Amino acid sequence: MAIILNIETATQVCSVALAKDGKLLALRELNEKNVHAEVLTLFVQEVIKEAQMLLKDIDAVAVSQGPGSYTGLRIGMSTAKGLCYSLDKPLIGISTLNAMAQFAKDKLIEKIDEKVWFSPMIDARRMEVYSAFYDINMEEQSKIAPHILNEDSFTKTGRSLILTGDGCEKTKALFKNRIDITIYSEILCSARGMMVLSEKKFQDKNFEDLAYFEPFYLKEFIAGIPRVKGLR
Repeated sequence: MAIILNIETATQVCSVALAKDGKLLALRELNEKNVHAEVLTLFVQEVIKEAQMLLKDIDAVAVSQGPGSYTGLRIGMSTAKGLCYSLDKPLIGISTLNAMAQFAKDKLIEKIDEKVWFSPMIDARRMEVYSAFYDINMEEQSKIAPHILNEDSFTKTGRSLILTGDGCEKTKALFKNRIDITIYSEILCSARGMMVLSEKKFQDKNFEDLAYFEPFYLKEFIAGIPRVKGLR
């Protein structure tokens, strides 16, 4: 059991959740462009104060590691590392897409069956998204990859899909006749999706090396490639 500060800055949403044993104690969240540097440390202070704790009382810091915005990820990572260095606490890295899938599961648990797959999407401009598939147990069913959307996307999974995140808004017109796809564009990135995952990693002592841990940008690996095959 642990008290973990969860930091999510991979997209336009800036989110900080303080959790105990994987359950929410306090949350600050803002969906506004280019505010991360301005509000992140303030949000950290506010959730600690709301929970009537001190920063030294936390057991670990978890940070969303990407993929996502280069600037957002750097801000989140540098803040998380700074806290861990100053407080002598372990750092936990959480896949942004995995946390998005977990958050969607938590929000929709009464509406879904065990066969559904989650496909969280991060907008990568134009018709491209970063995505992956996760089953109900949060097991990754495809590697995180860039995908250029078209009407035939995701036709070979054989599963009912739930699409979430800021990248799925652009799929509404494409998939309007697809009975195998349900779109929840209002379910975005949130540090709330990190809480269960970071608690499990803490119990497993699955910590990152503070000196060498870096964000997973994904964009760096596709630079200069005009077209990338997506998920099928």
